[in-house]
Amino acid sequence: MSIPSRVQLIDVGPRDGLQNEKTPVPAAVKIELVHRLQAAGLQEIEVTSYVSPKWVPQMADNHEVMSGISRQPGVAYSVLTPNLKGFEAAVLDQPDEIVVFGSASEAFSQRNINCSIAESIERFAPVVQAALAAGIRVRGAMSCTVGCPYEGDIAPERVAYLAGLLQGIGVQRVDVADTIGVGTPGKVQRALEATLQHFGIDAVSGHFHDTYGQALANTLAALELGVWNFQTSIAGLGGCPYAKGATGNLATEDVVYMLQGMGVETGIDLDRLIDAGAFISDFLGRRPHSRAANALLARRTA
Repeated sequence: MSIPSRVQLIDVGPRDGLQNEKTPVPAAVKIELVHRLQAAGLQEIEVTSYVSPKWVPQMADNHEVMSGISRQPGVAYSVLTPNLKGFEAAVLDQPDEIVVFGSASEAFSQRNINCSIAESIERFAPVVQAALAAGIRVRGAMSCTVGCPYEGDIAPERVAYLAGLLQGIGVQRVDVADTIGVGTPGKVQRALEATLQHFGIDAVSGHFHDTYGQALANTLAALELGVWNFQTSIAGLGGCPYAKGATGNLATEDVVYMLQGMGVETGIDLDRLIDAGAFISDFLGRRPHSRAANALLARRTA
């Protein structure tokens, strides 16, 4: 089996992980979490989103968080900007990359952002062009690439269709997301292969949820195809509010533990990473959703 010798992770915990938390998380805590992640060696961090506080109140402090971060050279800070108004607010805070999102499922697109897939691309096109004109990189998050809570299984052709639309408006790289965690290795590989019809291997990443305990297996399946970039979330934070029962993102700690055991370089200090997960989990009043983190924390106190 030939797999990449190095993997780069984008930790989405500060944004995707915290956005649906019911308990308000102060900006100072979010800033400290970002600082701990970059100190652990993360080179890409998804920090916040520029959306209406009416819909996502947890991200209302986006400017305070972005302006409060002590940026490190070599670390890229990305933000979610679903529309031009959001981008205009975000650009003042100088993100390195913006993220737009689309779904491979028509039903999910309608439920999530109240428009069809094609209409969502029309909305994102001016955002992408504005970002590129400003010298800001653009990533496209593709949700429901293997399964949808409303439509069931998603055909690879639907994934290829979405990838083609995103490539057509200038998106530079994409995330292939198993949003509700129903994917298995074969299904994930087919979704990735569909995406690779429009994007090169260096521009495709995996984003897996662990609802059925398949996220690490799906990560390995992606590695077998040569994928070397993944979105993960510190302490396994996050989930999908539109999919009942869907659990959190794959924990960054679990991925790093697996990759280290395989001899794959990540540049991440696992001990510092576990401390970062314990920090935010302690604030939220629960244990990390990470088997590796909990086992290693228990070993420390044994």
